[in-house]
Amino acid sequence: MRGTLAWWVDGAMCNMMHALQWRRRRDASRPADLKAYRESCLGLSRGDYLALADGGPTGPVGEALEWTSPRSSGHPENDRARAWIMPGASRNSPAVLLLHALMSASDAGYRRLASRWNARGWTVVFPHLPFHYSRTPLGTWNGELAITADLVRNAEGVRQAVMEMRQLMAWLRSGGTREFGLVGTSYGGWTGALLASVEADWRFVALVQPIVNMDKAVWESPGSAVLRRELRRLGHSRGGTEWFDHLGSPLHSPLACEAGRIVVTAGLHDRVSPMADLEAAAGVWGGCELLHAEQGHFGYAALRETVCHIERRGWI
Repeated sequence: MRGTLAWWVDGAMCNMMHALQWRRRRDASRPADLKAYRESCLGLSRGDYLALADGGPTGPVGEALEWTSPRSSGHPENDRARAWIMPGASRNSPAVLLLHALMSASDAGYRRLASRWNARGWTVVFPHLPFHYSRTPLGTWNGELAITADLVRNAEGVRQAVMEMRQLMAWLRSGGTREFGLVGTSYGGWTGALLASVEADWRFVALVQPIVNMDKAVWESPGSAVLRRELRRLGHSRGGTEWFDHLGSPLHSPLACEAGRIVVTAGLHDRVSPMADLEAAAGVWGGCELLHAEQGHFGYAALRETVCHIERRGWI
């Protein structure tokens, strides 16, 4: 029964994603666009591609952090990085970053979790990832521009997010923070995995059904059917983005964290980020812990199981 329910829930959410991809079908990257982007990345290592840039937050106004993004998307709303913060018990409190999923519509659950961990002394930060929440450009839906057939914008959005998180971590360090935690879900898990490959100082890294296999995400995922059709229409074929793996694929780099401090949670009925991909990622990342939740890609059981595991381990 749970498998059947997961199939229906995932199907409904994937159909919503198809509707958004259809709205953005004219944005699809042409082969020449992808070639130009590849040339702009020639010779870059992952550290270069996701480099820590100057700038960052200058201090919260109330609970809000805001600063100019180090990468420009051409959308003014998106190019102001934003986050809310619950400061910890002291200047040197550890800080946890909560990275939300694609098209996350409400931060209510994250606020409840943040209050729970903040009461234990932790600083908790909830960044608005590119094209989401306050960063949604006028005339678009929340998260609509994050994943479309515009492969260059997809890559740059994740790059933008990681570079902003590095600025945020640097700002927190300047205030006394010396240890970090990370919880990233789905799209936020992809972003979090890349962040954890270029930053250290982690007490724990928890990735909930992260997107790790870029090739499958485009060419096999049930949430990318319209995206694939538009790419094929323009002459793209599978394998055309393998050159990007060393820069943006979590499967192609270890994390800068002890394997015993990394936990990955998989959905038993997940077809978007399937178990086999997460098992492969766990191997690349040193044989880290792999949890299982009785759900498809969309649901709350996986995050609940991850939070309980973090607390059982005494990481928070």
